Amino acid sequence: MRVDIYRRAEHAGHFSYLAVPEGKIIPEEAINTDWELSDRGVDVDDDATQLPEFAIDDPHEQISAKGYAITSVKAI
Repeated sequence: MRVDIYRRAEHAGHFSYLAVPEGKIIPEEAINTDWELSDRGVDVDDDATQLPEFAIDDPHEQISAKGYAITSVKAI
């Protein structure tokens, strides 16, 4: 699967990341004017359980359930 990665600034110089299937728009419940495009067409292995560079857990499960995957609140 390929995804587009968006990011937004959080406290203390940290970022939250949002992964959306490549070419799709951010689903309405996740729209936030603070999201900015970070990376396009990032490859995600079919068996990936994490995207550690973006602190995203269970990317496939999150995308299947809600149309996007987001940084874990534990990582912010």
